[in-house]
Amino acid sequence: MENTFERSLEELETIVNSLESGDLPLEESLALFERGVNLSRKCRERLANAERRIEVLMKDSDGGLATEEFEPDGLRS
Repeated sequence: MENTFERSLEELETIVNSLESGDLPLEESLALFERGVNLSRKCRERLANAERRIEVLMKDSDGGLATEEFEPDGLRS
């Protein structure tokens, strides 16, 4: 079963914390680093795919992008 984006980010955060502690043997650190790089690439790919999907959904009838200012919940004045 493939991890969700959120689970991947959580795992990546755990890996970073483990690596920053400096308490791991070299081989384990390298394995975790490799896993982290792979997770980071997958997350970037998922974000890029999501961005492309949003752009397709936001195209107006003339094929141009209709833009609107985005305000995440809780950040409105």
